[in-house]
Amino acid sequence: MVFVEGTSDEVAVRALAARLGRDLEAEGVSVVPIGGAQAIRRVLASLPEGVRAVGLCDVGEARSFERALGSGFFVCVRDLEDELVRAVGMESVLQVIETHGELSSFRTYQKQVAHRDRPLERQVHGFMHNRKIEYARLLVAALDLARVPAPLRGLLDAV
Repeated sequence: MVFVEGTSDEVAVRALAARLGRDLEAEGVSVVPIGGAQAIRRVLASLPEGVRAVGLCDVGEARSFERALGSGFFVCVRDLEDELVRAVGMESVLQVIETHGELSSFRTYQKQVAHRDRPLERQVHGFMHNRKIEYARLLVAALDLARVPAPLRGLLDAV
């Protein structure tokens, strides 16, 4: 069992596995979004005896995963979206936004008073926040497989 915090994480893990030529379901690996890191203990308690569990979490939630799993979890610096943005590269991320037809929406977002003074990386992160599920898939599709973020690589290597 692979436990992830949310649906966007599930989408990214499944999409990356597929890009790497892996069929997790056929391998007997389930990827389960748990609705936030605080749910990890409850979810683990409901597992049948002998089921091996690994997890992926954001750095801010690592303590919850560590208490519940001990080891066998992989931590994203900030969060998975941030890992993917760094791995894909800002120029390519902006191309993804443009190809997805949202560059003008992003430019409008950048001009808003609350966002205009933020660094580009923070603007991109904020813009994608309500679009995390779709951009998880799009960023994985744009990812150079030689640059897979370490937490995702570690997670998939562990299952």
